Amino acid sequence: MKLDNTISAVVTGGASGLGAATARLLASKGVKVAIFDLQEEKGEAIARELGGVFCKVNVTDDASVDEGFAKARAANGQERILVNCAGTGNAIKTASRSKEDGSIKHFPLDAFNWIIQINLVGTFRCIAKSAAGMMTLDPMEDGERGAIVNTASVAAEDGQMGQAAYSASKGGVVGMTLPIARDLMGEGIRVNTILPGIFDTPLLARAKPQVKAALAAMVPFPKRLGAAEEYAALALEMIRNGYFNGEDVRLDGAIRMQPR
Repeated sequence: MKLDNTISAVVTGGASGLGAATARLLASKGVKVAIFDLQEEKGEAIARELGGVFCKVNVTDDASVDEGFAKARAANGQERILVNCAGTGNAIKTASRSKEDGSIKHFPLDAFNWIIQINLVGTFRCIAKSAAGMMTLDPMEDGERGAIVNTASVAAEDGQMGQAAYSASKGGVVGMTLPIARDLMGEGIRVNTILPGIFDTPLLARAKPQVKAALAAMVPFPKRLGAAEEYAALALEMIRNGYFNGEDVRLDGAIRMQPR
């Protein structure tokens, strides 16, 4: 896909971290960018910086997502690019015993469902609605109408203790990538997924320096945390390279997560 000011993109979770870096990189190529996020102040600031549009969107809510796409399309036109970075996580064991009194409790199902709704269902919701919009576009010279990039995690393949919900949600994103690419192949819409390892994003911002150093030491090479710009660069390649389709790609410095 040739990127210029005739192309528009929607980036979910675009107010910070991986999404913000991707939004900036796309804008630097001339793409008109709309940011979906709940962080209004940060999202508005980045939208102003990029000359784009901010849409306050909750990916777990149908009406909110519909309103976001309507606002984005009114400002920038129908998007040909969707990058799904909105997501969150938690850390709760499936079942555990208290060290204090020996009492046993299990993973609260509402907390499990919350992660699934944001990371998996929210991602699919945005894919389905964006793809339907892309299908209204005329195909470009190579028959392409659009490109979608999703964000999973290495936890989809080697989740750690306490990551049952997070791993299930990200594993679901990986698992649906190829079927969705096949669903949309006749419409010229490509779908790929990135599985980031340990990245230096706002999720780690509150971690102590020694914690970050220990995490970096776990990475075979290079021994550091991933940079959001490196994620953005891979997302850009997935968008521009017309033969990139139906793939799930780890971006992790060769790390394989240990049980804890």
